[in-house]
Amino acid sequence: MTKLFVGMDVHKETIAVALAEGDVGSEVRFYGNIPNEAGVIEKLAKKLAQKHLDICFVYEAGPCGYIIQRHLTALGFECRIAAPGSIVKKPTDRIKNDHRDAIGLARLCRANELTFVWIPDETHEAMRDLVRARHATTRDVKSAKIRLQSYLLKYDMRYAGKSWTYRHRVWLTDRKFPEAPQQIVFQTYLNALEQHEGRRSQLDEQIRDLIPQWKLAPVVRDLQALKGVAQVIAATIAVEAGDIYRFQSPKQLMAFFGLIPGEHSSGGSFRPRGITKTGSTHARSMLFEAAWNYTKTPKKGQHMCRMEIDGIPQHAKDIAWKAQLRLHKRYKQLTANGKRSSSAITAVARELVGFAWAIAKESQMAA
Repeated sequence: MTKLFVGMDVHKETIAVALAEGDVGSEVRFYGNIPNEAGVIEKLAKKLAQKHLDICFVYEAGPCGYIIQRHLTALGFECRIAAPGSIVKKPTDRIKNDHRDAIGLARLCRANELTFVWIPDETHEAMRDLVRARHATTRDVKSAKIRLQSYLLKYDMRYAGKSWTYRHRVWLTDRKFPEAPQQIVFQTYLNALEQHEGRRSQLDEQIRDLIPQWKLAPVVRDLQALKGVAQVIAATIAVEAGDIYRFQSPKQLMAFFGLIPGEHSSGGSFRPRGITKTGSTHARSMLFEAAWNYTKTPKKGQHMCRMEIDGIPQHAKDIAWKAQLRLHKRYKQLTANGKRSSSAITAVARELVGFAWAIAKESQMAA
């Protein structure tokens, strides 16, 4: 019997199903629409299994998550999730519907032209949700600060010193407006900022408490050997990268975080572009944040002394020290050659990922 490829265009209520049998070039037919219910999906899979011993289900990554994949895998079927960016679409194709999407998935899966996402276990997915919630709250804090400062600027209330220090916050609490509605608006914005910051602190505590129960806890611990990589950044790298063994080289991990240079060349014309910016935006921004620490002279400061207490193994310490020496030198060389500091930091962040890959691989191997 030939292998059957089942393309599924998954939505909240329904699933459009298409079937592709045999070799590339044979017919791909639309099966129909079914309800997005576990019992119905199981019934469909068992019905198809009566005629085909080898079945591969595929659907596009989306808001419905991994529920269908885990359900079909538990039943003994192969089910893969395609990365949306890998689905090829013709520039002249102006018609989009569930029917065509399901057929396209089945056809591309049969032709082996899809890139599939890594499927985390339920614990890993839960930790990733928690870390991403923390980053979402950080964005809320930033937005609240901008809103508050914009409102003060509207009434020409300016703070002369450094913003968001203790003195600045005391200054904020002393602001008075001539009209009662203005005071209410200001206090509402200030209260919203305090609420967002409180939620972020609570999430930080939850991350700290739950990491020891996670199988990647050694990786998170050892990544903190790197200068500028605190617990939140280490946890972000771990949850987004997942199983480090799926990256055969540091360059693959750099590409996963969107830190490799892009290119748009044709014929004899070579046009380099900026970094690709694929993958997790908040993970990339945190890597940039960590990279700024390597502009300073390498030394064993409080960061290195803390590692003696945290139980970080010697191999992680050695890699972290090499990172300090190399990345600081790299930053100085680039800026001395006329590169902007932002471009130099991008290069430093890219190489920092390479050191993180080395530490994570050793940590997972030891575990």
